[in-house]
Amino acid sequence: MKTKKYDVAIIGGGVIGTGILYTLSKYTDIENIALIEKEKELAQGVSHKTNNSQTLHFGDIETNYDVEKSRKVKQDADLVKNYVHRHEDEDLYSKDHKMVLAVGKDEVERLEERYEKYKELFPELKKYNKEQIAEIEPRLVEGRDEDTELLALVSPDGYRMNFGKIAESFAKYAQEAGKNVDIYLNTKIKKINKKDGGGYILENEGKKIEADVVAVCTGGYSLNFAYQLGYGKELIILPVEGSFFKAKNMVNGKVYMMQDPKLPFAAIHADADVENVKETRFGPVSRVLPMLEKGNLKSVKDFFDIFEFRLDAVLSLFNILLDWTYFRYVLMQLIYDIPFLGKYFYLREARKIIPNIRYSDLKMAKDIGGIRPQIVNVEKKGLELGEAKITGENIIFNITPSPGASVCLGNARKDVKQITEFLGKNFDEERFKEDLADS
Repeated sequence: MKTKKYDVAIIGGGVIGTGILYTLSKYTDIENIALIEKEKELAQGVSHKTNNSQTLHFGDIETNYDVEKSRKVKQDADLVKNYVHRHEDEDLYSKDHKMVLAVGKDEVERLEERYEKYKELFPELKKYNKEQIAEIEPRLVEGRDEDTELLALVSPDGYRMNFGKIAESFAKYAQEAGKNVDIYLNTKIKKINKKDGGGYILENEGKKIEADVVAVCTGGYSLNFAYQLGYGKELIILPVEGSFFKAKNMVNGKVYMMQDPKLPFAAIHADADVENVKETRFGPVSRVLPMLEKGNLKSVKDFFDIFEFRLDAVLSLFNILLDWTYFRYVLMQLIYDIPFLGKYFYLREARKIIPNIRYSDLKMAKDIGGIRPQIVNVEKKGLELGEAKITGENIIFNITPSPGASVCLGNARKDVKQITEFLGKNFDEERFKEDLADS
């Protein structure tokens, strides 16, 4: 069997893997690059338009972020914003307003305090009172108790992103950059073997691919590959499926609620779909499932290859559920799945945004939602929120970028700097910034 040799091999053709491919091909002197995707098309996993929140997160309306976290997320999200504006002809996004909504005196006071801390970082963010909210999102006010205090922070930068198309765009421009870029579709890597003397051999049933450096960008599967090479044994995956309800013509832009810092992105939000603005998605509804890929029963085995019912893994999950915040959250997500009754309970959540939404308006969007690999550290017996990345000897494992696809180019910049250091090559970061970064 003939083995093809590359400087860098990227496993995973979602927006994270293709973002690295694009950055390597455009801004480094690395000549031979391979991207390997197990599906017949790129971006069929979490990057697909039906499998994520379709939101470009800047940190302005994400109230679980502190100022420094928001500053970093904004820097990375601006790269993606500027990229899609450079390629306006490719239908990568749509745009409307977005807001974070505070309901009741306590939330309003918290949001007022937040605004004072963040207004310099986000000068486009404006405070809207109840009357102003009603002008742009009338259904947020209709039917609400007149005595209920409302406040919103509103931005015009409500980007609805088609991250699947962005991944395809990254790959397209990578192949046009004049390097030797090979994209292997329908090619599932079963094992990564370390070579004597350096480099790796990636094994597939039909071919072997050799690379000096490997970047693994396969979500939860990245930890499986790390285990093969002896990395990350202190970590396990808690796969969290995010699903959505949907309704017709409820909001015009994106509406987020105040977040609980212990449950980032768990608070309900509502937004119009990127390709059908008349359809409003409410979510997330989260449930823990023993699989790494939604709807793929074969991935159950991949989950247990890591979990293995190890005592430290079981005790870690027990310890997490002893926290009342997590236990109540998991319980409510289970209740939402109960036929007929579950939708009634979720209706109470949806009414925090749309007070007069009816039971008949809501439908479970069974074709929408994906799985996010949440990391658990079995040594610390707790969740590790935020980014999960392992860097080894000439290999990088991207498990969970934070906050997801919004930082795909920021993640690429970080990984490409590391890859060029591995190889002794050059990364033209100044040109990268000139093309994509805000001044």
